[in-house]
Amino acid sequence: MLVDPNNPFFDRLWVRLLCVLGPLAWAGVEYINGAQLWAAGFAAAGLYLAYALFWQRGR
Repeated sequence: MLVDPNNPFFDRLWVRLLCVLGPLAWAGVEYINGAQLWAAGFAAAGLYLAYALFWQRGR
C-alpha cells in the first residue's frame, strides 16, 4: 500500500477526512478550470485514500 492506514497519524477522524476530501476538492477545482487529466489524477488519489483509510483500516 502507498499509505499505511494503521499509522497513528490517521487515528483521528478529522485527519482521515481531510486527507480524503482535500484531493477530491482539488479535483473539482482542476475540472472546473478545464484540466481533466489533473482532475482525474486527484480524484483517483482521493478515492484511493478513502479506500485505504476507511475500508482497509483495521484489517
